[in-house]
Amino acid sequence: MASGRVTLFGGTGFLGRRIAARLLDHGLSVRVAARRPHKVRETLESTDRLEAARADVRDEASVVTAVEGAETVINSVSLYVEKGDSTFHTIHVEGARRVAEAARQAGATRLLQISGIGAGTDAPSSYVRCRAEGEAAVREAFPQATIFRPSAIFGPDDAFLNTFVTIARRFPVIALLGRGTARVQPVFVDDVAQAAARFADGAGDAGQVYELGGPSIYNYRDFLQLIGRHVGRRPLLLPVPLAVWNGLASAAKLLPNPPLTDAQVFLMSRDNVASPDLPGLKELGVTPTSIETVLERDVR
Repeated sequence: MASGRVTLFGGTGFLGRRIAARLLDHGLSVRVAARRPHKVRETLESTDRLEAARADVRDEASVVTAVEGAETVINSVSLYVEKGDSTFHTIHVEGARRVAEAARQAGATRLLQISGIGAGTDAPSSYVRCRAEGEAAVREAFPQATIFRPSAIFGPDDAFLNTFVTIARRFPVIALLGRGTARVQPVFVDDVAQAAARFADGAGDAGQVYELGGPSIYNYRDFLQLIGRHVGRRPLLLPVPLAVWNGLASAAKLLPNPPLTDAQVFLMSRDNVASPDLPGLKELGVTPTSIETVLERDVR
């Protein structure tokens, strides 16, 4: 069993706040390091085992302070749209390296970096490339770092499942990326959080890469049909060439909050499925939750 404090970066985000809650459920002492620490108390039940610290992965001094005394460090910081000096490289590569270096220097024994399935240095998307470069930077700074690569994460208040539900309700025709044959293995947000908490509590192997997927694999055509049945609709699924989607993503970059990014197009154009050659939720003692269960229970 692991002991001592856990420092969690990104603990106020969609995944991070669930990780924080599960860490507390495991009886661990948690320091949530966030740019807006007041949000920690807004999203988590108050306890003397919970501490909020102001930190930004772009600022070395704040990162060093945040990891002081931590035995385990978890980095769940993520960026999906670049704004100003918050770029994919500054957050996913430089920031991840900064956290890893500080964790090593502070004497932490375990480091968990949250990445994603599909990360690759040869990807046309800078988001996807920086995810892979970030993994390499973390391993260079902290050789025994553990990497989690989840597939598309879903949950009651996500931007994945709920987006498709809204589209299926509102539109009789839904555009498919290509013919909709790319496969995805959606994973429940609380399952990823539970896996992270179990890692902090001593489960799993340091230095390992875990790919986390749900219990079922769908192609996007079948997935959208599943969503349609849930909302009582049978939308027409219209194949749209990849080139058109890439053009839309390029045009969307001009908007303050793009509804579509090149990273989304890239990831949805190819399989996003956990490798059978790598350990996953099962090896961390987590039983995956089906998307059907969450649709029925949490999405109306």
